[in-house]
Amino acid sequence: MKTSARLAAAASQPSASLRTAEPYRAPRYRVTLVCETEGTGTAEPIWDSSTAVQVFRPCFEHLDREHFVVCGLDAKHRVIGINLVSVGTLTLSIVHPREVFKPLIVMNAAAWLCCHNHPSGDPAPSQEDRLLTKRLREVGDLLGITLLDHLILGEERHYSFVDEGWP
Repeated sequence: MKTSARLAAAASQPSASLRTAEPYRAPRYRVTLVCETEGTGTAEPIWDSSTAVQVFRPCFEHLDREHFVVCGLDAKHRVIGINLVSVGTLTLSIVHPREVFKPLIVMNAAAWLCCHNHPSGDPAPSQEDRLLTKRLREVGDLLGITLLDHLILGEERHYSFVDEGWP
């Protein structure tokens, strides 16, 4: 009897941990865009693949692995910035839309370009390149950030999905 009376009394009293606990507060974060290097590009808008290649080519000099980068553009198609999304292997680079669009959203891009290299020197797209381009276009359309072109850089030549009629 004494035990049940003690339990009943304890149950009717708020526990010490509930009385002293502060309300739950979620951590707060601030998302910022940090410029890592000064650009040397032009303030001119990018309207064709040859201009886009001039912007991207310096990012891919002397690389022995695939790299995938995105270039955020403002509403007048001027470069806001370039972000390295993925560094892969000799023959592939893993690219997921989540990592592609995070920097584009943070830099308030209205449109964008993407580019990757083929260390073999042959810029011909693989079936995976075609599927990725299709998927990224769809996600960009959903988010309202238009993909203007996907470029593949080879040693001397390049491949433009827009110039070739998309996938």
